[in-house]
Amino acid sequence: MSIRDQKGRWESTTVKKVTDRNPERKAKFETTSDLELERVFTPEGDAPAYMETLGLPGEYPYTRGVQPTMYRGRFWTMRQYAGFGTAKESNERYRYLLGAGQTGLSVAFDLPTQMGYDSDGPMADGEVGKVGVAIDTLADMEILFDQIPLDKVSTSMTINASAAVLLAMYIAVAEKQGVSSDKVMGTIQNDILKEYMARGTYIYPPQESMRIITDIFAYCKDHVPKWNTISISGYHIREAGSSAVQEVAFTLADGIAYVEAAIKAGLDVDEFAPRLAFFFNAHNNLFEEVAKFRAARRIWAKVMKERFGAKNPKSQMLRFHTQTAGCTLTAQQPDNNIMRVTIQALAAVLGGTQSLHTNSRDEALALPTEDSVRIALRTQQVIAHESGAADSIDPLAGSYMVESLTDQIEAKALEYIQKIDDLGGATEAISRGFQQKEIQDSAFAYQKAIESEDQVIVGVNKFTVEEEPPKDLLKIKPEVEIAQKKAIAEVKGNRDQAAVQEKLAALKQASQGTDNLMPYILDAVKAYASLGEICDVMRDVFGEHQETVVL
Repeated sequence: MSIRDQKGRWESTTVKKVTDRNPERKAKFETTSDLELERVFTPEGDAPAYMETLGLPGEYPYTRGVQPTMYRGRFWTMRQYAGFGTAKESNERYRYLLGAGQTGLSVAFDLPTQMGYDSDGPMADGEVGKVGVAIDTLADMEILFDQIPLDKVSTSMTINASAAVLLAMYIAVAEKQGVSSDKVMGTIQNDILKEYMARGTYIYPPQESMRIITDIFAYCKDHVPKWNTISISGYHIREAGSSAVQEVAFTLADGIAYVEAAIKAGLDVDEFAPRLAFFFNAHNNLFEEVAKFRAARRIWAKVMKERFGAKNPKSQMLRFHTQTAGCTLTAQQPDNNIMRVTIQALAAVLGGTQSLHTNSRDEALALPTEDSVRIALRTQQVIAHESGAADSIDPLAGSYMVESLTDQIEAKALEYIQKIDDLGGATEAISRGFQQKEIQDSAFAYQKAIESEDQVIVGVNKFTVEEEPPKDLLKIKPEVEIAQKKAIAEVKGNRDQAAVQEKLAALKQASQGTDNLMPYILDAVKAYASLGEICDVMRDVFGEHQETVVL
């Protein structure tokens, strides 16, 4: 069948199924010169390998996008990552962002919350509310989502080691709002393998962590079907210094490990794989980044179909959130970061992201101010409404350069995945320090290039100016920690202590056995057991992970 015939088939079947339910944003998409833009552009003549390597949007191998109409149907979710200080302060920021046109929430948690410690514990001293919002009990979660309807807003939570507890709190808050768990929408990052190799906010050893993750998969399949149970993250791998190829390879290798663990736990691949999501970085090299996203989709589709025998098309789709690169932001001449973020956001859109966070200009210096956050959100809105980048699907397809980069990234990423398979899989390779060493070498080479000026960073190693110290930065005051410690003391003083101990004892017994842990965690959360108390029960049973040091 010719490409023209394939396109006609696609229009009358795959596209029609979508547009009958959800018409496109406009009847006709045109440039400012009234030149009509096709839904998708394809080669004019015969191209024998076209359908095998690129295909059409919404069809295997999904190189050109996971939805048949992509942004012509609706824009990506504009999901600004935010959270700081207390739940009340963060709630005010969320409501401000939703009022400014943001279409989803993305929650940042402070380090104690990420590490499973309560704000009143010694390990939390000096860190409460600093890099995200402090959440100790269900009471904090109730405040965090006050006046935010959880049946209408999709929420992403960047939480890993303590993800099960935060998910349970979210479900409990929704129930208090009258929203059943089968109606709530969102994502937990829940990707522990990248913590061992790149970020460090782990609690339990790998085997026990993987058990919790697969328990979440199984629980959500039955009770929270609209929830994305994991966001397999390349973002932090790239932030640690990896190359684009390594970001794709190590992220997808982690994804393979999660699929294998879930299948080993007795789940059918098509029961859980449609709810897997990914999280990538958008760096400065526009064309490499676009090619990276396209290559990642193609690799994942082939892995799921050929390696795991997934039959549901949704199991083969790599759906991903993108965040612009924090590691590229500079404290020098911070307004330059606006241009960097614009390029990175455009790469994400041209690469077909499903949701996007754009960093703020001042994040290399402090938490972003409201003005900076608004500029970051407006960047997405200008790209969506004014650039034309969203009016045709995969507009860079067919570029000799972009197609070559896509093929090269795919080939090099598959080489890495094979090496990891040969070492026994992602978890075993991490225990040997393979990925960590590769990331370290890449980061070292990049830093050497900056110091030699082979890599120019505008305002840092070239085009520098004398600068005044920055003003009006957002800083978290010590009073935040005092207030949070007072709040958790009040909750602990007013709850039913016998009920808390009963629920924690049941969780401990379940942790020692093989039952799914999610119902026990949810019961403990509803009794107002704290995050630290719940995590400590599992610490006592599972132990704590000790880092593999790589030199």
